Amino acid sequence: MKKIEAIIRPEALDAVREALEEKGIVGMTVTEVQGRGRQKGVCLQWRAGEYCVEFLPKIRIDMIVDDGFVEPAIEAIISVAKTGKSGDGKIFIYPVEEVVRISTGERGEQAI
Repeated sequence: MKKIEAIIRPEALDAVREALEEKGIVGMTVTEVQGRGRQKGVCLQWRAGEYCVEFLPKIRIDMIVDDGFVEPAIEAIISVAKTGKSGDGKIFIYPVEEVVRISTGERGEQAI
C-alpha cells in the first residue's frame, strides 16, 4: 500500500477527483493549504501599488491505494492538473505499513 499526496491548483480539484474516480479511486482527503515552490509567490499590481503574495492557495489530496493503483493515480492527476506552467503542483508517494478501519477493525487492503 502507498500514500499518495498531491498538491494541486484549487481550480483543478473537480477534474482531478473525476479522473481518479474513473480509475476506481474514490477514497481521499482534501485539504486547503498554502505554499510556495520555485515560483516564490506572485506579485500583483493594484491601484495603490504592488502587492506580493508569498504563499499561494493550493489543494492537498491524500489517498491510500494498493500498489497497483499508484501509476494510474499519478497518470490521472497529471492528465488533468498539468498546465505546463510553474505552480502546477507535486505528487509525493510514501509507503504505508498498515491501515485499520475504525468502524469494523478491518486491516490492510480490506480497510482502504
